[in-house]
Parts: sequence; C-alpha cells; structure tokens
Amino acid sequence: MIAALLLALAAPDTVPPVDPLTATVETSDVDRFAAIFDAASGVPTAADLQRGYLDPGSEGVRVFTPDRIESAAHLAKAVAADRAGYERALRVCLPIVRETQGELRATYLALHGLLPDQSLPRIFLVIGAGNSGGTAAPGVQVLGLEVLCRISETPEALRATLRSFYAHETVHALQHDPDGALAAANGNVLLQNVLVEGAADFIATLVTGRQIDPERAAWGIANERMLWTRFDADLALVQGSGDLSRGKPAGDALYRWIGNAGDPPTGWKSEAGYWVGQRIWQRWYDRQSDKHAAIHRMLTLDRLNEILAVGRYGG
Repeated sequence: MIAALLLALAAPDTVPPVDPLTATVETSDVDRFAAIFDAASGVPTAADLQRGYLDPGSEGVRVFTPDRIESAAHLAKAVAADRAGYERALRVCLPIVRETQGELRATYLALHGLLPDQSLPRIFLVIGAGNSGGTAAPGVQVLGLEVLCRISETPEALRATLRSFYAHETVHALQHDPDGALAAANGNVLLQNVLVEGAADFIATLVTGRQIDPERAAWGIANERMLWTRFDADLALVQGSGDLSRGKPAGDALYRWIGNAGDPPTGWKSEAGYWVGQRIWQRWYDRQSDKHAAIHRMLTLDRLNEILAVGRYGG
C-alpha cells in the first residue's frame, strides 16, 4: 500500500496510550455490525448501517470512513455485492482475530522495548467497504476485517497477515509525518513511499524476527542488480513529473514498486518497493554507530536523500 492508503486523518490527542501487557484488538464495531448483518439476513440497508454501525462507531470507524467506508449507502452496496465474503469474515475470520491477542502483545512488548518513549496505538477492527485492509493515524491503527479475510485463504495466512499489521502498520502510526517525508525526499514520491514503507518493514522484521514477506525477500535478493538498475531509472522518471497516473511513464514507474498489491507487473512480486526500501535502510543502519538513533530516524523520516546515498546497492 502506498502511504496515502495507510494514513488517515489524524486521531485526536485524547486517544489514550496502550499498555503492551493488556493490548487487545477492539472488536466492538464488528460485533455491532454482525448483529445488524444477522438481523437483516445478510442484506442490511443504508439506514440500518447508519443508525446501528456508523453513528455509534468508535474512533476506528471515524478514521476508516473517509475514502474507505465513505457512507452508509456505499457500505450497504458493498455488503450486498459480496454477502458471502462478509459472512466468511464474521464466521471464520473474526474468531481467528480474537485468538491472536498473544501475538499482538508479544509484538507490542518488543516495540515498547525498542521504542520506550513512543506511545503505542490502540487497534480497532472494523468492517469496511471491501477496499482497504488497514490504515494508521496518530494513536490509532484500524484493520478492515473483510479485506484481511479475503486476502487470507487459510487460518495461518490470516495470522501471518495480522502479525504483519500488528508490527508494520504500528510503525506507520508512530512515524511523525510520512506525508511530510515528500519534502525530505526532494519531492520524489517514489523515494518517499519506498523509504516510508521500507522503514516500517525494517522495524517490523526487527521486532518479529521474521521477514514480513519471505518470498518477496528471496526474489529480491536473487534479482537485486536488475531491481536497482530499474529503480534508479524509475526514480529519474518520477522526479519532477506532474502526471503519475497509470499509463503514463512516471505513473507506471511509480506503480511498478508500490500500490500494486495483488496485481504486480509480470514477473515481479507485489509491492517490490517495500523490499527495496528495507534494503536501503538496512545498509544505512549497518553503518550507524548509534543504532537507537538510527531507529528513531526511521520514524522522523528526515533527509531521505542522505539515506538513499548511503544505502544504495553497490554490487
């Protein structure tokens, strides 16, 4: 996902911090949706959803509404178009999410140990309009159950996806100003996104002890020289371009690396930019004497051109 997909409107400062020892995925919104869904035999109306789901919704619903849920009418249409998908999300995937509390707490304990000065976000599980698996805002992380369920064919696949979100997306909630990182990347939106996402994958890998996407990482290592040649060329295409739409040279260059989950270029892995960004940060991190300061740099995201200069592939 590109940064715009991962970041919502800022949450208010009243959201309290989370204790890693008692962290939990807050499911009250999904529980309320399930009651509405069942009462309507799987076809809730816009009025049902507005009154019973959106109006009393949590901070998670508030963050997830712009550009995702959009409106009660939009949500009702999405549910009607994929009734079976929403039913599977409630019957099969919701119980699995409830079983991952231990993994969430383990991840949060690791993040707290690494970043003791950072307040960890609350995590809300919501039902959306089938168009987003998750987003982050200051103090809040929101997961879209029906999308996470759809992209996870097995229980273990869902657990792996959740582990990724608990770590990777939490880093996005802690990053100070990912959108402001565009200026730090000299206006290059490709470099901005690759380093924002790469930082999240780097820290997530550090605290979980496992690659977020092992298959993509293995493919990246095997093709690193080719990928860097292409990445350098695409950075040049994107720099200063005003048209980043698909079908245009700069747009195709951008979406070769990010924003292509499930639909990568032929022969490529999804979101290859995440891996390239992680590799850039890894090389830069290896050269830093103060590792804790280096981790904080992945949150402040300043002077990204310096990170690229030090972290470039040299093979």
